[in-house]
Amino acid sequence: MTKVFGHKSPDTDATCSALIWAWYLNEHTSMDATPRVLGALNTETQFVLAKWNTKVPELLETIAEGEDVVIVDTNNPQELPEGINDANIIQIIDHHKLVGGIETAGPVDITMRAVACTATILHDLIGEPVEDLPKDIAGLMLSCILSDTLGFRSPTTTPHDKDVAEALAEHLEIDIEDYANEMFAAKSDVSAFSEKGLLTLDSKKYDVGGKNFRVSVLETTTPQTILSRKNELVEAMTTLKEEESDVDEILLFVIDIFKEEATVFTPNALTKEVIEKSFGVAVESDTEVLPGIISRKKQILPSLKL
Repeated sequence: MTKVFGHKSPDTDATCSALIWAWYLNEHTSMDATPRVLGALNTETQFVLAKWNTKVPELLETIAEGEDVVIVDTNNPQELPEGINDANIIQIIDHHKLVGGIETAGPVDITMRAVACTATILHDLIGEPVEDLPKDIAGLMLSCILSDTLGFRSPTTTPHDKDVAEALAEHLEIDIEDYANEMFAAKSDVSAFSEKGLLTLDSKKYDVGGKNFRVSVLETTTPQTILSRKNELVEAMTTLKEEESDVDEILLFVIDIFKEEATVFTPNALTKEVIEKSFGVAVESDTEVLPGIISRKKQILPSLKL
């Protein structure tokens, strides 16, 4: 059985792309596949799976040596289970930059394209069967695109992402804006998460000037519900740094989806320094508003420097 999975801190694209591609491999190839996730799901992803009557994939805790796997929505070994290089990686499908560090025992089928969403790539790879997708698979695919593009607001959005999403919405007979707003409302409900849970909910580890940062992003339509927990979040950042031996600092960006801006936490000298140098601002408090900054992949990570 081939296991299909995305990155740690799974979001809607990582989770649903694993489900979509496992479905395709089972229905349209000779391969037996099963989707997996590498962590707890956020509230948006939980809403999407419930909306399309889809079972939550099982948690993948370990990978056996030589086990067949397909990786979607990442090519970064830091975002994958330990022992990934000992697995038999059959395929990688991703829309992020090439990081390096993954090793394979033999040739591997790799598809990487400059679009906003892995599910957009899956749509293209599926080929002719995409014209008659089951509604649940089409719904998951549309959800991925709307999530990763923030309803086409993100600068990562390409015309092809939008074309695919509009065709899927027509197939499903649903209004894109209404559905996207339902998703964002679900994403914004973080009341059940602890401060530490919020910091690890959607985060990636990233080297900045020789220091390893955990870069966390929370996308919401109600940023004040998160910002009101600022003191507790700053305390949790200190605790989390102490627990993680490979993390020097944590950057937390709260993305206001509707205002299209980010509020970044700058509680100490290092966070202030990296934000000032990266975005050309003078940081004078423990938070800084960055107008127009909403994409970690295209705007935040490429800008970070010391």
